[in-house]
Amino acid sequence: MPKKLIKISILSFIIFIIVVFFLSLNKTTIYDTKGLVGQKISNIKLDHFSKNSIITEKDLNNNQYTLINFWASWCGPCRDENSILLKLNKEKNLKILGINFKDNKKNAQNFLIELGNPYDYLAVDSLGKQSINFGIYGIPESILIDKDLVIIKKFIGPISKNDYEYIQSIIGKR
Repeated sequence: MPKKLIKISILSFIIFIIVVFFLSLNKTTIYDTKGLVGQKISNIKLDHFSKNSIITEKDLNNNQYTLINFWASWCGPCRDENSILLKLNKEKNLKILGINFKDNKKNAQNFLIELGNPYDYLAVDSLGKQSINFGIYGIPESILIDKDLVIIKKFIGPISKNDYEYIQSIIGKR
């Protein structure tokens, strides 16, 4: 009887492993943010970069549109997108919230002095914990939201010329 029980246990274990293997074949391993579009952002509590204050959703509710941009001075692609962010900063229906990600404050300040500061609001996420709440897994990444804090689109990587044109079409430039 014990040998039969051992054989049944081993067979059950093998069947379990096979079932788990085949179920996992149908799951995508690619990070996908499509599910974020249409979701509302809430409980925003970001430390201001230079003031002793907190940036909350109340600050962003006053804007027609807000582009939340995660960046760092040590990030090469962040340098590339800065000129496009400077152009976007001139749009009247858009405010840009920059969240400095795991960076040295002095280096971040030098970055903004050297390349220009495109941000209407500037926050800091020195430990990278706030970025998790936004679904960020690398930088640069940006999230376009409306005045109700609903995500319109998430941009992974630096904002490109096509992204710039897309943002302009959404905010009513055209």
